[in-house]
Amino acid sequence: MTTTSIPPTTSPYAGTDSVRGAWRVVAEREITTRVREKTYRYSLLAMVVGIVATVVLSSLLGGKPTDHTVGVVDERGAGIVTAASAEVDRADDGSSAEPRELASAEAAEQAVRDGDIDAALVPTDDGYEVIGDKEIDGTLSAALTSAASGQVLESNAEEQGVDLGELTAGSAVSERLLDADAEDAGSRQVAAFVFVLLFYVTAVTFGMTIAQSVVQEKESRVVEILAAAVPIRALLWGKIAGNTVLALGQIVVLVVTGVAALAATGENGLLSSIGPAMAWYVVFFVLGFVALAGLWAVAGSLASRQEDLGSTTMPGQIILFAPYILAVAAGEGVKTVVSLVPVLSAMIMPARMAEGGVPAWQIAVALGGNVIGAFLLVRFAARLYERTLMRTERKIGFGEALKLSD
Repeated sequence: MTTTSIPPTTSPYAGTDSVRGAWRVVAEREITTRVREKTYRYSLLAMVVGIVATVVLSSLLGGKPTDHTVGVVDERGAGIVTAASAEVDRADDGSSAEPRELASAEAAEQAVRDGDIDAALVPTDDGYEVIGDKEIDGTLSAALTSAASGQVLESNAEEQGVDLGELTAGSAVSERLLDADAEDAGSRQVAAFVFVLLFYVTAVTFGMTIAQSVVQEKESRVVEILAAAVPIRALLWGKIAGNTVLALGQIVVLVVTGVAALAATGENGLLSSIGPAMAWYVVFFVLGFVALAGLWAVAGSLASRQEDLGSTTMPGQIILFAPYILAVAAGEGVKTVVSLVPVLSAMIMPARMAEGGVPAWQIAVALGGNVIGAFLLVRFAARLYERTLMRTERKIGFGEALKLSD
């Protein structure tokens, strides 16, 4: 049995007070149905675990501050280690060096061999010697060498009546980074990739949910009952709103998980760097998902059975997959251009913000473009949805849907 198109105006309830808020009922149904599904809960749990694992592994592979214990046998050696601690801290943020007094050089060597201390600093005939077991931390060794040389030079200058300050005037060398966030570049790139990946996975997952829901209602003819009581546009608004709430809830949970994981692993510097990007990520996600949700609903209305979704959802998948590939493989120039294109920028711009260095005007352009793009795409999708939802006899192409009359 075939059906013909039923314009939304044929509903006896269209435009009356009885259907006001009908989209809310549809949205609530979408939310409650989805939340009850085990696959939804399990997939969310898997993503939460994945975020935590990513943060922990990134923290471990990125290195953590180390507290070095250095054995000494005299007060001068202890002073050298204390002075070296500041150098270690500057070279390896958060690390330190602490002296431990031992009875003799032999005792210091034994402590190193037993693993009780990381290294030993013992005096020799012509200075000091740094002793390690199988290896000596390069940063620690350099700091001890610099501190020992400085203290010995100062002592020798004092003994010979030389003003060391005048002797070394103008010899100081300092460092200044043009990109203050360069040290976190690797972690920021990981965060940017995670942003893009989560956007892609979440949008495709909930987008397919919308399309499958529409097809199921068409196959079971439930849509004919719904359309008789509710304006077709209200059905569309409800599906968009309900799935947007679900997708947003999932993204918020993942963002909060990421923040908690970064705080728990002591990555406060990275958290402060990408924190604003994480907040903007939620905003851009909502705008991007709303813009695409209508197209996913149309993909479902074009199909007459589940098997048709492979072809009808292809445009939505391409729109999502293209910026995903660009975010991974494209150069900075291409990313900058794409991050200003409405809808596509919803995925690219937060990733660029995570990496840092995005001008405020570009963020404003991307944000405004997404607002306009979402508005226009949802209106466009609504017209196609009304034209095709009640046509259950066969699959309809996008081109044919554009030619259909309202």
